[in-house]
Amino acid sequence: MGKAKALVEIRSLARSHTRTAIRVLVGIMRCKDATPAARVSAANAILDRGWGKATQPLENSGDGALELIHRIERVIVHPENGGGEGT
Repeated sequence: MGKAKALVEIRSLARSHTRTAIRVLVGIMRCKDATPAARVSAANAILDRGWGKATQPLENSGDGALELIHRIERVIVHPENGGGEGT
């Protein structure tokens, strides 16, 4: 069996257990005897699967990345605002 076919089968098998996995996560999330960390982890997994991962805010790490992103936005997204070369 080829690698690609094996991966498709593994994905299919994993997806066939989706309902059970969600029920287990919900059970852990609701379990008063589970550790708070386990409950939060289960809740996050449920939210991630239902709504997607939350976007992370960009922070200026001091390497100029945020300024570069703002410059790209000015040049590409809003060129009418004079974001061309030399700014």
